[in-house]
Amino acid sequence: TRILPEMIYLVYGVTFGLAATVQPGPFLTFIISQTLRNGWRKTLPASFAPLLTDGPIAVVAILVLSHLPPVWLQWLRIAGGVFIIYLSWNAFKAWKNYSFTVDIQVVSGKKSLIQASVVNALNPGPYLGWSLVMGPILIKGWGESSLNGIALIAGFYGTMVTTLSGIILLFHFARNMGSKVNRAMIGLSSLALAIFGIYQLIIGLNNILLPA
Repeated sequence: TRILPEMIYLVYGVTFGLAATVQPGPFLTFIISQTLRNGWRKTLPASFAPLLTDGPIAVVAILVLSHLPPVWLQWLRIAGGVFIIYLSWNAFKAWKNYSFTVDIQVVSGKKSLIQASVVNALNPGPYLGWSLVMGPILIKGWGESSLNGIALIAGFYGTMVTTLSGIILLFHFARNMGSKVNRAMIGLSSLALAIFGIYQLIIGLNNILLPA
């Protein structure tokens, strides 16, 4: 049975969406600290923060990338592969030495979505992710079929919102289990990122060394 191209892009989006969500950093620390302080009801809206902050970042990245020569996109794909492998290594170290320290000052839970959006906007992750990974893949996929681009974006943000919501609920209702599940997801993301990064490197190098 032939795998539909849009399914491949959906897998891309889901894989990077999971990895981007569970990467230890200021945004995830903020989400967990809000949950432990204010509960799941006040924190759950914060899971939609990437939908608010990533839009302008994605648009700028796509506009810049779309004006680059095709060969530059291949070099960016290679750079993206290296970046993904770097994320994989960081995720592996975080999984091996798992320790989550909540050290971000938080205030009223009513402002969770706004606060989370600010934290995410100041986080370098979305900028690097859209410039080196999502941007080049989206341009290639959309050029083949709009369904590919839609599948990529749906997989990416659908996974981010779903995973963040799950983390919020886990840390609220079962704090010990939440930590264990979060550590397991970091380990899973490390493996998925390693495979994804190597694949990106192979495709990028192949397109440069053996152009069609």
